[in-house]
Amino acid sequence: MQLPKVYEPSAYEADIYALWEQSGVFTADPTSKKPRYSISMPPPNETGTLSLGHALFLTLQDIAVRYKRLRGHDVLWLPGTDHAALAVNAIIEKKLAEEGTNKHAVGREEFLRRTKEFVAGSRDTMLGQMRAMGASADWSRLRYTLDPSLSRAVNETFVKMYNDGLIYRGHRIVNWDPNLETTVSDDEIEYQSEKTTFYTLQYGPFQIGTARPETKFGDKYVVMHPDDKRYAKYKHGDTFEAEWINGTVTATIIKDEAIDPSFGTGVMTITPWHDHTDFDIAERHGLDKEQIIDFKGNLLPIAGDFAGQPIHEARPQIIAKLREKGLLVSEDVNYEHNIAVNERGKGIIEPQIKLQWFVDVNKQVVPWNGKTMSLKQVLQSVVREGDITIIPNRFEKTYFNWIDHLHDWCISRQIWWGHRIPVWYRQHADGQEDVYAGLQAPEDDGAEGWNQWEQDPDTLDTWFSSSLWTWSTLLDPKLAEDTSLSLEDLLRKSPDFKAYHPTSLLETGWDIIFFWVARMILSTTYVTGQVPFKTVYLHGMVRAADGKKMSKSRPESIVDPLDVISKHGTDALRMGIIMGVSPGNDQNWSWERIESNRNFCNKLWNIARFIEDKVGDDFTKKGKPEPQTAADHWMLSKLQHSIKYIPELLDDYRFGDAYDHLYHLVWDDLADWYIEASKADTNPGILAYSLETILVLLHPFAPFVTETIWQTLKWENSNVLAAASWPKPIKTNPAQVKAFDEVQRIISEIRFVQGVLRIRSGLTLYHKNVEALEIHGKTITRLARLEAIRTVQDGYGLHLTDTSYDCWLDLDQESMHAFMLQLKLRRDEQAQIVKRLESRLRNKSYVQNAPKAVVDETRKQLEEAKATLVKITNQHERFANR
Repeated sequence: MQLPKVYEPSAYEADIYALWEQSGVFTADPTSKKPRYSISMPPPNETGTLSLGHALFLTLQDIAVRYKRLRGHDVLWLPGTDHAALAVNAIIEKKLAEEGTNKHAVGREEFLRRTKEFVAGSRDTMLGQMRAMGASADWSRLRYTLDPSLSRAVNETFVKMYNDGLIYRGHRIVNWDPNLETTVSDDEIEYQSEKTTFYTLQYGPFQIGTARPETKFGDKYVVMHPDDKRYAKYKHGDTFEAEWINGTVTATIIKDEAIDPSFGTGVMTITPWHDHTDFDIAERHGLDKEQIIDFKGNLLPIAGDFAGQPIHEARPQIIAKLREKGLLVSEDVNYEHNIAVNERGKGIIEPQIKLQWFVDVNKQVVPWNGKTMSLKQVLQSVVREGDITIIPNRFEKTYFNWIDHLHDWCISRQIWWGHRIPVWYRQHADGQEDVYAGLQAPEDDGAEGWNQWEQDPDTLDTWFSSSLWTWSTLLDPKLAEDTSLSLEDLLRKSPDFKAYHPTSLLETGWDIIFFWVARMILSTTYVTGQVPFKTVYLHGMVRAADGKKMSKSRPESIVDPLDVISKHGTDALRMGIIMGVSPGNDQNWSWERIESNRNFCNKLWNIARFIEDKVGDDFTKKGKPEPQTAADHWMLSKLQHSIKYIPELLDDYRFGDAYDHLYHLVWDDLADWYIEASKADTNPGILAYSLETILVLLHPFAPFVTETIWQTLKWENSNVLAAASWPKPIKTNPAQVKAFDEVQRIISEIRFVQGVLRIRSGLTLYHKNVEALEIHGKTITRLARLEAIRTVQDGYGLHLTDTSYDCWLDLDQESMHAFMLQLKLRRDEQAQIVKRLESRLRNKSYVQNAPKAVVDETRKQLEEAKATLVKITNQHERFANR
């Protein structure tokens, strides 16, 4: 087909994607002899639609896999979706509440039916959006975290860990969400700043501070640092009587190094049931723990008259009673602190001691590299020893800091949606309990006095199943149905696991390095004896234009990627969000970048139209094209460099740098220079080769427009660009390349002079028998809009200074004076711009209070302004000295 005048993405993208799927180019082949490259796509939560964050990771991963296919690799990009237990559960419970009911009223079976119905519709929407983004995933291997084979992997892992003593059930303090009535992991908590009142209370001879007086009913331990000289007279274990909220209590002195002597009075009472630090202190010293608040957020009988009240209602009454008893010393009404909130249900977290299932991260039972280690030690070893590389490497410090403070992982959740814990219990009439962990429910043996087996009602933390993602998705689903095979046999016999694990790359957001990255390393090394991936690339967040986080509370801040695609096309979105991207750094959304890249797509389209017209319908490829002119050699040298340089960048995952290089290759080198030069002397073979090469190089970044153009190349035999091979460079003559560099300098300087004097054309360039100017005269005359280039024996005018050739423009004294004056004015104006920007950045208030993105943009403007000033100053000095 012939390319129409205007590129309309919506007219082509659906058909192009269908062409790719029909060609089978996305499908991996574990029997192939090609080098392997594999990525497990981070499975999006099945909670609705994709965000710009999803668009970013899909684009980055798609660039990586399309590039590797072009480089001759057998590529597996395995797609999937996550059942998102906590998030989906919150949505369904909200829907039930809107209907005036709840999960307990409808029952577990009906709740799960409704949930499955919801996620099925959501899943189809999301998969359609992934395709719209151009994701070249292997859809024949689509996985879902609740698939039978993946569920088996979850249960097998749990049972293996249980049998190895790595999973245990115990009473420990957890993050409890009273709204959703479930535990929440540390990593699923967000902190919100809150202004409240801080109370100083009299507790016997001590003054203690708290923002939560409702938790203090059971306080009977006073803790201080053992080295605090103010309290040296008090010995560890001393007791005293103190009047308290509901009467006299006997308190005990505890000395512990966890106390910060500089905070408040350096003394605190502890509430072990409702505070993580207090719980740890109580554990170290074997202290009692007593529950004050129930699991619905109401006070228990220990609160006396306040029993049964919600804590927010009871607090002012408790303070009134303390004031009445003379125990309220002072109040600070402007106290600000952070409160823990469940990021999903937004319920305020209430630490509680509960009987839960945990993964022991410190027990040394894991074989790794010839040693027996704990899970925590393995997590440290794989990064420290270089088994896994983290990009950017500054996140290694964050990673190790998190592991150093890693506690046992609470993996049980009190919700119904998800993998149910594969444990069964039965009670004996005398109170004895049997516990069984296995893949199937145990059979009742009818033993006397025993009740029937009942499965644990809780489900597993979503991250437990997600942590198995790289290998559980590679299990052969048919083989997984055979329960006679052990997990080891299943791994050994699954072709995809043998071919594609460990995966090559995990590309994900820096904000889930602990949620997911570390947990995948933990679980995968334990089960398979392999790392889950060789490289971790952490991308930043896409923030709103003002630098703040996109939020539903600010609907205007949210950008729907599908809206962008409908207006500007998929490629404009892809290139817009990776333009300037660097690992680990957040970026602000910019419509200007999207529009700029839509213009880039149009530019490429027009380049293709021009080249196809110049090449003609009768052109056929006959080996390597032969360069004829200096411009031909110069363009081939640019392509030669790019063919080698882009792999260097992409192999190092420098996506933004690679795209920036290609952007300038297309816009500056090909469009602005070579195509314009070719209008003076056309070489169809080099034009065709240049277009082909650039389409291949650019394809990973802009797959739709490049494939659409490729399908119109009548001289190209390859069916689809997505399955093409990386181009091979053509040798060039360095002397010819250098000659065209000189031509460029001459043209650029002439254009600069014309711009300063506001002359579009009509000047004549004179020279003294310069052969190169005769040879390249036609090109220089055309591109510089000259009247002519003439050979003379002598003459007067404005001599060019950027070239070694003796040549000058036919300007009279008045014009040259005007030129110098304009240069001086430009230099002075630019100096004022630099001065203003420097002054702005010296303003501490501006730097500290303005949005970071605005300050960064100012710094960038200053760098560019300084570079322009240097250029103008140098030009002024050169011309002034002639």
